[in-house]
Amino acid sequence: MTQSIRIGSGLGFYGDNWEPVVASIERGQVQYIASDHLAELTLAILQKDRQRDPALGYARDVVPMLMRLWPLMQPRGVRFVCNAGGLNPMGAAQAVQTALAAKGWHPRIAVVSGDDVLMQLQTPDTRFEHLMSGADVTPVRERLVFGNAYLGAQPIVQALDQGADIVITGRVADAALFLGPLVHGLGWKLSDAATAEDFNRLAQGLTVGHLLECSGQGSGGNFGSQGDWKNIPDLAHIGYPIAEVWQDGTAFITKAPDTGGLVNFDTVRQQLLYEVHNPHAYFSPDVVLDMGQIQLTDEGQNRVRLTGAQGHAPTDQLKVVAGFRDGFKAEITWGFSWPDAWDKVQAAEAMIRSQLRERKMPFDELFVEYPGLNSAHGPLAPLPPATELNERAEIWVRMVLRTQVKAVADGFGRLFPWMALSGPAYTCGFQGLNHTSELLGIWPTLIPRDRVQARLAMLEVQS
Repeated sequence: MTQSIRIGSGLGFYGDNWEPVVASIERGQVQYIASDHLAELTLAILQKDRQRDPALGYARDVVPMLMRLWPLMQPRGVRFVCNAGGLNPMGAAQAVQTALAAKGWHPRIAVVSGDDVLMQLQTPDTRFEHLMSGADVTPVRERLVFGNAYLGAQPIVQALDQGADIVITGRVADAALFLGPLVHGLGWKLSDAATAEDFNRLAQGLTVGHLLECSGQGSGGNFGSQGDWKNIPDLAHIGYPIAEVWQDGTAFITKAPDTGGLVNFDTVRQQLLYEVHNPHAYFSPDVVLDMGQIQLTDEGQNRVRLTGAQGHAPTDQLKVVAGFRDGFKAEITWGFSWPDAWDKVQAAEAMIRSQLRERKMPFDELFVEYPGLNSAHGPLAPLPPATELNERAEIWVRMVLRTQVKAVADGFGRLFPWMALSGPAYTCGFQGLNHTSELLGIWPTLIPRDRVQARLAMLEVQS
């Protein structure tokens, strides 16, 4: 057990940039990197991969990422935790091990699984109500294709206790990726016997994880303050946030020297409130965080002190994200130029709607938006008068058809090309004419904690 440890942010989503992690390893004096590859909808992407190839289902960027980072990590003793395993953590671990072994590198790799609860969701005598609507899962039960509970930090702690250099998990709570190394490295208590003081330390650790889980967003990236975002230095070479955490839970948020971005009171507080519905009850599998007493003290020089997080015992339920087959989508984008650009778009749109009716093509929704006019802010962006719109140099329209019938989605693109010569004049061309996507609906729900059992496996070190 040490007095303090330093942990750095890895990716914030599947496909994020890992080059800033290099600076954290080389100049940030970190002992751990925690990397969050699973945004809220990433499992749906991985499910489509798995449908094409059962050996996939994991975030494939973990392989080239560790090929880049491991030779830097190994001599410095830096350890790596990630949830890139997605729907297939063992497959991810084996792919990493094979790639590294080909270079003569042989880290100790741990695999955390047990988050897959699909079979339980498919049990006929269970409701598993939708978290937002309260609807029963029964109407979509037979269409479910994955269901994964958000595990906590405990199996990560166990993996690190057993000497893992790299820990690859399936779906765990984002901040648990960071809390695990903190519990392991600082000797914190993570059990039913935890005291109020223990829970406050865990709450500090959970806050650290929340501040670091979104990579560069925690150090000035994606900064939303009007005008002030221009003052964030050198985003092209941003440094990801690093936390220095002490045994009593006191933490300092910083970044590696000589990197871009900014860590100050404003950038940290923006990330603190990101995706938080109730700051007095931020639920996780390990602790319920109350942010009400948090103090952020800007010490200058890209360093912010964090204290005051309060924690309470976790609930007896875990969040689950499930996915179900929800029909098909086809989308077309095309535009018209001046003169009368708006009237042309409206006429073309009416022609498409007419064809859908006349050809009796069943659909659930036809979504229409106008890029450059209202696609960013939707109903909060009222359209200018038609007279003004008609004077614009060009106007584009995006139409998205959602249907339960694949043949209808496949045929949507065939409604458009003829308008190039037989519709309103001066079309700007079409995008997406021959592409159909299967849709996966998301079903968030809760499951009793005692029905989920995390599993830990250590891969044998290849010689």
